[in-house]
Amino acid sequence: MRLPQVIPALAAFALGRADRGALKSSAIRAVMAGYGRSEIEQWTGEFVTRLLQRGTHADGLAALEAHRSAGDFLVLLSASPDLYVPAIGRALGFAQTLCTGIQWNGDRLDGHLTTPNRRDVEKTRCVAQLRREHPSLRMVAYGNAASDLEHFALVDHATLVNGSARARRAAAGLDIDCVTWH
Repeated sequence: MRLPQVIPALAAFALGRADRGALKSSAIRAVMAGYGRSEIEQWTGEFVTRLLQRGTHADGLAALEAHRSAGDFLVLLSASPDLYVPAIGRALGFAQTLCTGIQWNGDRLDGHLTTPNRRDVEKTRCVAQLRREHPSLRMVAYGNAASDLEHFALVDHATLVNGSARARRAAAGLDIDCVTWH
């Protein structure tokens, strides 16, 4: 019922007057603002359980396990909101999770962003910060979109996973590995 509240932000985004972060915040506020923390946590638990049971690629889980077995420091960096990304990170054994922060008013979800949307330039800034915090670690990154190519330039090895044809062409031009995970 509250979804039409997103239309102004969607129009502003389509006209180039708002970024993805503003659109994300608008959608979250329209759909979820006012819900309590316990309701969101229950939803998150159900979502993450279903995601891990049916929404993950076996090849991705194998790559993650190989990194874990090698003793790598695992960081999950996502533009998705902190409503569920930290729970995914914990469930998959990541040491650190960086994602888009969402504001709360006490125990009620507000929905405004508390961080920049962790995409594009902001994701690159986060990777640069990780590099400064862990200068001696070899950095390996996986991503699935053309928007990930910029931060790939800051790591030692990058892999584009299940990318679009446009993203694969751009990655190939930058000598970035492209894989399809099942």
